[in-house]
Amino acid sequence: MDYQRLLPRARIGFIIPASNRMVEPQMQRLMPPGIVPHFTRILMRDRDLDELLPEIRQATKLLAESKCDVTVLQCTGTSMSGGVEKEKLVIREMAQVAGRPALSAASSLMGAFAALQARKLVFISETAQAGHERKLRYLREAGFDILADKAVGLPGTDYFCTMPPQLWYDTALSLEQDATDAYFISCANIHSIDVIEALERALGKPVVTSNQAALWCALRTAGFAETVAGLGKLLTLPLAKETAAAE
Repeated sequence: MDYQRLLPRARIGFIIPASNRMVEPQMQRLMPPGIVPHFTRILMRDRDLDELLPEIRQATKLLAESKCDVTVLQCTGTSMSGGVEKEKLVIREMAQVAGRPALSAASSLMGAFAALQARKLVFISETAQAGHERKLRYLREAGFDILADKAVGLPGTDYFCTMPPQLWYDTALSLEQDATDAYFISCANIHSIDVIEALERALGKPVVTSNQAALWCALRTAGFAETVAGLGKLLTLPLAKETAAAE
């Protein structure tokens, strides 16, 4: 008998912090049919990109064994921690190891803002002020105008992943700015993805979250144009012409 192989449309690999509990369930729930997410974990807390780079390379190598079409370093704070040029270097290293396109949480967000033509942002993060400031430095270095921002100040990762979506909805509404181009809710370990469309209706502006942007950018980089229900305006858009994953 001639059996046909059961091949997915694509495989997307994610390197996530060991403590992250949101990327896996959200990607598994939201990926379009036939596109398979794969995951590996490394310890990222309180470590900079220079220290992490050997482990990021090894994690990328492991995912490459699964023939992932795109590999994503999915931690917002870590990918932004060394500034714009360091993040680009890490992505180039990942792409070299994988032999296929590579992204990070930060590069996915930059692609999302480019697609939305967003330069003026309202920025919300999960962390205490010190971690918030590191992300602010990256955003400003990348050329964004931050009209309003708030560090929610949750005490740690056990709180990041267990606070309800309503927290992110209420926080964004409290920072409403008519002049903003988009609202950015940072962190790959929170439930903000569940209130994107409700916030877009309430605020009348695009809402971008870390896991939404990574899913969108990975799909577009892999050549898929699908819209995913519940994920807002971003998922209706193609990559901007100037946006490209490292290969």
